[in-house]
Amino acid sequence: MYDRKTREHTLALVAQGRSLNSVSKQTGISRYAIRSWQIRIEPVSRATECPRCEGVPRPPEAAMAYAYLLGLYLGDGCISRQPRGRGYVLRIACADAWPGLIGACREAVKAVRPMNSVCVVQRQGCVMVTSYSHHWPCLFPQHGPGKKHERPIVLEAWQQQIVDEYPWEFLRGLIHSDGCRITNWTTRVVGGERKRYEYPRYFFTNMSADILRLYTDALDRVGVEWKPARQSRKAENISVARRASVALMDQHIGPKY
Repeated sequence: MYDRKTREHTLALVAQGRSLNSVSKQTGISRYAIRSWQIRIEPVSRATECPRCEGVPRPPEAAMAYAYLLGLYLGDGCISRQPRGRGYVLRIACADAWPGLIGACREAVKAVRPMNSVCVVQRQGCVMVTSYSHHWPCLFPQHGPGKKHERPIVLEAWQQQIVDEYPWEFLRGLIHSDGCRITNWTTRVVGGERKRYEYPRYFFTNMSADILRLYTDALDRVGVEWKPARQSRKAENISVARRASVALMDQHIGPKY
């Protein structure tokens, strides 16, 4: 927990016009923490209840972190009921190959529910970023029995407002869960000689038509051109390959790390 003086000093650095990345590297404080302080500098009490359970329900205060976490949840997340009425557990699967993704996921979970602890449970080839709370179904009403692609996935109005406000964070969460940035190659004849040509490309793969629609709607909102790629079994692939659109994705998302 950072004290008030540290929070004020960090926000003062940002107010000088410096980027969140540079301030984060200098102070060792995560970008999500800095962003949350821009919204609310005071720490959240452990006694704070769920914003969705209040007399007048409201969205989470850490809306930017929530948009990212929503993308991760829709891709590789699940919520399970604990036995004997002990609440629910949120689990986000993150591959061992991307330690930066694991860190970003933990930060997002903590920003959305700062009063709950976050732990990492090792599995073969991946970790489960895990957090327990009675209120995860309130924050992710898409929770339900069965697999996501076998039931409707529709955002509530308050969730859609957050996605509309932070579409890049939502897209980043989806790409970090079920997407990738790869280098494709092809050949073309130049001056009578066939040469190899490489170009970057983004893919997003999911078996839920509803989640695919949420992804492509967000791409449309930020001006990224896309097209369906080949189907793989029952999954659908969405490709972003045009140079300007890839450059836009690189600016706001980039490869996993």
